[in-house]
Amino acid sequence: MHVSVVGSGYVGTTVAACLADLGHDVVAIDIDEAVVDAINAGDSPIHEPGLDDRIERTAGERLRATTDYAALPETDVTFLAIQTPSNPDGSIDTSALEAASEMTGDALASPPEVDGSRSVDDHVVVVKSTVVPGVVTERLKPRLQAEAGDAVSVAANPEFQREGSAVADFLDPDKLVFGTEDGDERALAALHEVYAPVVERADGDVPVVETDVPTAMMTKYANNAFLASKVSLINDLGNACKEFGIDTYEVADAIGLDDRIGEKFLRSGLGWGGSCFPKDVAAIIHAAKEAGYDPAMLEAAVEINDRQPERMLGLLEEHVDVDGARVAVLGLAFKPGTDDVRNSRAIPVIEGLRERGADVVAYDPVATENMHEHYPDLEYADSAVEALDSADAALVTTGWDEFEALDDEFDAMRQRVVVDGRRSVEPRDGMTYEGLTW
Repeated sequence: MHVSVVGSGYVGTTVAACLADLGHDVVAIDIDEAVVDAINAGDSPIHEPGLDDRIERTAGERLRATTDYAALPETDVTFLAIQTPSNPDGSIDTSALEAASEMTGDALASPPEVDGSRSVDDHVVVVKSTVVPGVVTERLKPRLQAEAGDAVSVAANPEFQREGSAVADFLDPDKLVFGTEDGDERALAALHEVYAPVVERADGDVPVVETDVPTAMMTKYANNAFLASKVSLINDLGNACKEFGIDTYEVADAIGLDDRIGEKFLRSGLGWGGSCFPKDVAAIIHAAKEAGYDPAMLEAAVEINDRQPERMLGLLEEHVDVDGARVAVLGLAFKPGTDDVRNSRAIPVIEGLRERGADVVAYDPVATENMHEHYPDLEYADSAVEALDSADAALVTTGWDEFEALDDEFDAMRQRVVVDGRRSVEPRDGMTYEGLTW
């Protein structure tokens, strides 16, 4: 198929590159010329495992990028993958998505001349962006169909891609969710055709949920809210286990054997961050309250998550006079496998250390540049060992594999106080070790 993807962030770039790699002809639209130039040069504008190779082998052939919305009428399906960041009250800011929808609608209504005529028939616009129920039909559809009318079908296809494994999640999904209006056969057929290579890769073993647009969007929010709450619950249990001297991970291994619970998302520690969980949980809390419902359990999940950095700092204070101490913060990305520092748990940890008068040195294998935009005056090390040099204590805030390998550099850890928020370091003689929830 001929596919266009509007927005080249984490979601849009992954979708565009993977669809091109699966055999579709794809054009990526983005207002950032640097992003467009990178994709056309065969380079990934973001750090995501497996993405570089796919862009490199498809760029200039089945994948191209442009800033010009005039490319849209040349395609059969357009995916809108524009970010919807949080407002201060927790609601989502849809202004950029609405603007992109309006430009998409205008472009589809004014296609270039082909054989002396101008028309777009049977174009399907698929909202990939995460928006609360009602936004697609009330705010986006009127802009998409303002000029082109029913020639444009509007559908929703929420993404379930995790940063650090977005490519694998797209190519091997747990499910596909197709939201259409009144069972729009044209939109459903287009979505099935777009994803046919994905389904074929799995020998047809991919559940496909066909539903309406609001339900599709709510499924995305419910998915992330449930997972975030599961992490907060195991952290709450972990905090209690710590008080009893119990290893939460042993408890988690045992309860994970219950198939009603499952083993995933039971790694207790510093909590969740990133671009999805905080934004999506805040958005559904705000939307529920506007609708007249108080989601107490979701609010508790957020409260527990927000407390974990303070618990880590409290454990540090049991062993070190933090005022004037040199403290290494190991890990700046919100999770391993990505350079994304949005809502990273390292941020409140760094803030807390500075408030307590600590001398902070930080290290991350890939996220230093992005964190430097938040803290340009922070000291950054080129390696974990360098960060540990002359440090009085270390806080492990991201679970990178290389931190587990610090056993090989144990001299750098010896006589250090280590507070581990991700169960990444093995306690050894000569180290004062505290696990956050174990």
